[in-house]
Amino acid sequence: MNEVTRIVAIRHGETDWNAQSRLQGQLDIPLNPHGRRQAARLADALRHEALIAVISSDLGRAHATAAAFSEPLGLPLRLEPGLRERGFGMLEGKTYEEIDQLWPEHARRWRERDIEFTPPGGESLRDFQQRVVAAARALATSYGGGTIALVTHGGVLDCLYRAAQGIDLQAHRTWQLGNAAINRLLHSPQGLAVVGWNDRSHLEGIVRDESQP
Repeated sequence: MNEVTRIVAIRHGETDWNAQSRLQGQLDIPLNPHGRRQAARLADALRHEALIAVISSDLGRAHATAAAFSEPLGLPLRLEPGLRERGFGMLEGKTYEEIDQLWPEHARRWRERDIEFTPPGGESLRDFQQRVVAAARALATSYGGGTIALVTHGGVLDCLYRAAQGIDLQAHRTWQLGNAAINRLLHSPQGLAVVGWNDRSHLEGIVRDESQP
C-alpha cells in the first residue's frame, strides 16, 4: 500500500511549569488558564481539516488539549502512551537552573544532547526518539489515507521534525515548538515529511490574564 496519511501534530497548551522553565517530563501537570484558552482556539482552527481521529498522549496536559477540539468536532479521541514526553527521571520537577546547580554533569550531557545519556529513572534521547517515531508511524499506517491529529509534547515534536527532515539528534534546534501550535506532516511508506510548522495564527489576540478561569 502507498497510502499517504496527513498528520496534524499539536503541542499541548501551556502549563505553569512551561512558564517557569521547569522540566515536566512524564509528570502529569495540568494546563494553566492561558493553556486552556490556547486549547479552546483549536476547534475553529481545525474545523476544515477533514480529521478522522484524534490521538493524544495519555498525560493530562495533552489529553485536555485534545479534548478541547475533539469533543466540539465530534471526533473520536484515543490515548496513546507512546506519544508521551521523554522520561527525565529524577530531573523532573526541577527548573533548568536547579538542574545546573544540583547535577552539573547531568545538565551538561543533557544540554549537549548526548544521545546515550539516561537520567536516573528516565530514558535516553536515542530510546526516546525510537519510541515516538515508531508510535507516530504505526498510528499513521493504521489510519492510512486519512487525516489525523496527534496531540503531544515539545520533545516528541522535536523528534518527529528531525526524523522528517533528516536532522541529526545532536544538531542544534533552530525550529520552534510553540504551545498549541499546529504542525503538519505527511506519512508515506518512505517515511515522514514536513509540510508546515509552528502555525500560531489561531492564537493571535489571546491575552494572558491569570485572573480569568
